[in-house]
Amino acid sequence: MHFLHDTPPAHDLTYDDVFMVPRHSAVASRYDVDLTTADGTGATVPLVVSNMTAISGRRMAETVARRGGLVVLPQDIPIPVVTDVLRWVKSRHHVFDTPIELTRDQTVAEALSLIPKRAHRAAVVVDEGRPVGVVSAADCAEVDRFAQVQQVMRTGFVTVPATTDPRAVFEALDQAREQLAVAVDGAGSLVGVLTRTGALRATVYAPAVDARGGLRVAAAVGVNGDVADKARRLLDAGADCLVVDTAHGHQDRMLEALAAVRALAPTVPVVAGNVVDADGTRALVEAGASIVKVGVGPGAMCTTRMMTGVGRPQFSAVLECAAAARGMGAHVWADGGVRHPRDVALALAAGASSVMVGSWFAGTHESPGDLVEDPSGRSYKVSFGMASARAVANRTATESAFDRARKGLYEEGISWSRMYLDPARPGVEDLIDQICAGVRSACTYAGARDLEELHDRALVGVQSAAGYQEGRPLATSW
Repeated sequence: MHFLHDTPPAHDLTYDDVFMVPRHSAVASRYDVDLTTADGTGATVPLVVSNMTAISGRRMAETVARRGGLVVLPQDIPIPVVTDVLRWVKSRHHVFDTPIELTRDQTVAEALSLIPKRAHRAAVVVDEGRPVGVVSAADCAEVDRFAQVQQVMRTGFVTVPATTDPRAVFEALDQAREQLAVAVDGAGSLVGVLTRTGALRATVYAPAVDARGGLRVAAAVGVNGDVADKARRLLDAGADCLVVDTAHGHQDRMLEALAAVRALAPTVPVVAGNVVDADGTRALVEAGASIVKVGVGPGAMCTTRMMTGVGRPQFSAVLECAAAARGMGAHVWADGGVRHPRDVALALAAGASSVMVGSWFAGTHESPGDLVEDPSGRSYKVSFGMASARAVANRTATESAFDRARKGLYEEGISWSRMYLDPARPGVEDLIDQICAGVRSACTYAGARDLEELHDRALVGVQSAAGYQEGRPLATSW
């Protein structure tokens, strides 16, 4: 990456402070751009979903891995639960989405409570494993909540063999003027579902899969307690990437935790963080990290900078840490602070191999938690920071009342926030589409066919607040 006027500014920069200048390009189409990461995680798009309890769960992990990204399961989830989630996600189909299954005699109320948990907004009614009907929220409108779903389900739905090519599924749906196809195996048992848009995505994205063909998932472990035992159990469960995570990564306890993890001789990438400078990066790489997480305080749920004054503007932090890691044969993930596709593109231009996304993905169908409506009818999900009082309470649930109360005196982070679903992009796949479109276009402007070339060719300038504002679109005329 190069600065427009050669000399970097004397002050640190956020993503809003910078812009990329178009370069001569021989890249004709955004589809000619390869977004595969080079950090050993096996991701085919440079997106990692943060290990936050309100964001990363099995639905998120399945969906994001199918589109080539990686989800990090939080360290607060008990290991047996993480094991079950890993096993479940790795068994999911590469093309067809896992449907919500109902039996004939389940109620409309049950259907309505479950349907919002999937972006395809429907459930499949099964009888001994075979699909017999499809029910959507619209089918349940103005119906007695105690009515059985067999009274409202549609029996005329599109069924395809699970071996059907995605393009053929799209054409079948287009011909039938339907939005959802149900896939079955040779015995007629339910395999999954696919929407028209899902069929298109299956031809654009390559899933992130392991050597056995299972969807890839990462898992986090903290720096307290028996780190080696927790890490071993996660590796035995099949985690494809191990994230050793704490808010302040440049400390002795992190270095000791990394040493304990490295003693297990893991064959998967080991990520550690968070840090914001070259010294911290070098310390973690020397201790055994192959990827370093960069970012202190830029996240939407984080109050660290306001509480402590500690942190660093994210663009400069990524730029410096990526250069230090690159010199040691390692990589960095840019963790936090992204609110627009441009921010992701700029983080990658600065040298990050992937970009971690948290709150941006909290307001989607795939994040854990129930969908709630505010008084005006807008849908949202509740999110919270991992250093907040709510997270601390969950993390210390097994400790004594005194110890829990003592730890509750200190908190950093927001404990309750409404993350509204964008009506135009209510699913995480919708946001992935938006982000990848922006990053691919940024690569074509830079004349880059892959992420390495983007970093090499990016020409970055510094702008004023007015310059940033000039680039924002207007929803209405002035």
